Amino acid sequence: MAGDGAGYDAARIEVLDGREAIRKRPGMYVGSTGERGLHHMVFDAVGRAVDQFLVGRCGSVDVTLTADGGVRVADDGPQDPFETAEGAGGPGLEALLTGFLAEYWPSGRRSVTVSHFNVGLFVVNALSSRLTAEVRCEGAHRVREYARGAEVGPTVTAVEPTAGSGTTIAFWPDTEIFETTRCSFAVLAERFRQLAFLNRGLHISLTDERPAGRTRAVSFRYPEGVRDFVAALDAETGAAFGGDVIGFEREDPRMAGTMEVALLWSGSGKEHTLGFANSGATPEGGTHLDGFRDGVTAAITACARERGLSAPTDADLRAQGIGTGLRAVVSVKLDRPEFLGSTRGLLGNADVRVCVGEAVREYLGAWFEEHPKRATEIVDRIVRDDRPL
Repeated sequence: MAGDGAGYDAARIEVLDGREAIRKRPGMYVGSTGERGLHHMVFDAVGRAVDQFLVGRCGSVDVTLTADGGVRVADDGPQDPFETAEGAGGPGLEALLTGFLAEYWPSGRRSVTVSHFNVGLFVVNALSSRLTAEVRCEGAHRVREYARGAEVGPTVTAVEPTAGSGTTIAFWPDTEIFETTRCSFAVLAERFRQLAFLNRGLHISLTDERPAGRTRAVSFRYPEGVRDFVAALDAETGAAFGGDVIGFEREDPRMAGTMEVALLWSGSGKEHTLGFANSGATPEGGTHLDGFRDGVTAAITACARERGLSAPTDADLRAQGIGTGLRAVVSVKLDRPEFLGSTRGLLGNADVRVCVGEAVREYLGAWFEEHPKRATEIVDRIVRDDRPL
């Protein structure tokens, strides 16, 4: 290209920083300026509260869609300081709300992945026309308010006394940024239900105050964790083949994390196996699901040979045959999860495959020995279904 004015040099580069960059390119941080982006805002605010549950600081998280278009996320944990306190173990709310952190606290397996982006409260604040952060402790509470990511009004406002303790983040998505500011109750409810399954004992509720005169609400808490998850999957897809859900939880230092696995075989139907890493769905699969299938295949094959249901010289049963009627959830929580791709849909930790595979083979094999009649029913059906026509 030639001609005056066609040049491009450093003087023409526009440098954006902090909240200006977020507001200029919101899709880079929440994926969309439509409903999907709104949901990521909610999920990132909820993620902070669920993290508090994972470190034992709270027991419940309450989410409210307010009549004026806002979203309120409250937990019942001890007061979170606004400022970073020495020896507190992590940043205060002010740091979370006003800047990106190189290492978000809490980290590792105690940090839940609620949305694909998981960018934290700073993005929520920057993309909200208004946000308030409230902390309650010892009969009093303090409130700090922001507008489009910038603090407004007094730094800290002491207000009337209140009962209980906890932290509340309320925000109103910016109509200058988003095409719609109306969240889907159904989408949020389904994700919160999933979080309750994956974090045993967590109580999470969703209240919708937007419908005039007919507030609706749901709440979730599952004391058996992923066992309850598998039972729910089976109830949704067909009647169980019989017997209880098979499940276990184990920590393995080789993969620097824990695994929670539950499964059952229904009478028929396609396989329905779900994988999660740090409470985030992995729809593309990964090493945790590969290890699960390795372990199930090995346990079924060994049981079939021991009971004379297949010839000793037969090759291992096909994974496809083993998966018929299978309902399963495989959830791992890792100190250092490694994902292949920016959307965290495919887990890549190599050690996870070996650890999950060994654990599933050992536990399922032991379960077969303890329940010989049930094992024969399951394995015999799988062997018959696996044989070529």
